[in-house]
Amino acid sequence: MKQLAQRENRWMTDVNHRLAKTLVTAYGSHTLYVLEDLTHVTFNTDDLPKSLRNSHRSWSFFQLETFLTYKAQAIQSTVVKVSPAFTSQRCPKCGLIEKTNRHHDTHEYWCNQCQYRCNDDRLGAMNIESLGQEWLNGARHPKIKKLTTAG
Repeated sequence: MKQLAQRENRWMTDVNHRLAKTLVTAYGSHTLYVLEDLTHVTFNTDDLPKSLRNSHRSWSFFQLETFLTYKAQAIQSTVVKVSPAFTSQRCPKCGLIEKTNRHHDTHEYWCNQCQYRCNDDRLGAMNIESLGQEWLNGARHPKIKKLTTAG
């Protein structure tokens, strides 16, 4: 069992190295890579069989971030971490933040205010890219803020 875990760890390390290398090779120097800060994020594994729970907990976000950071710095590129809050709930067209607009089962986002529609992963990527633009414009810790209305 221990050998299997070690083999899986080596495989994951190799995947993370290859992914980081592919990114820096494809985009070159002076590139800004924007990642969600997933430091305290955990995934609910209660609905998975016990045999699969650990594999879903052990996805190595930190390792990938580390590899990408040192490879990016070597070619004068930058890695920035941004808050993941509301990145999958904010409409890029009208700015509405609404949790119910994201439909996990169909991987679709549909804004009930302006009717904007897209894949939910694409929506998250668009909002993360927007936070990267804010960072480039001088915001040191860009994040999406949900406005509350007084009522």
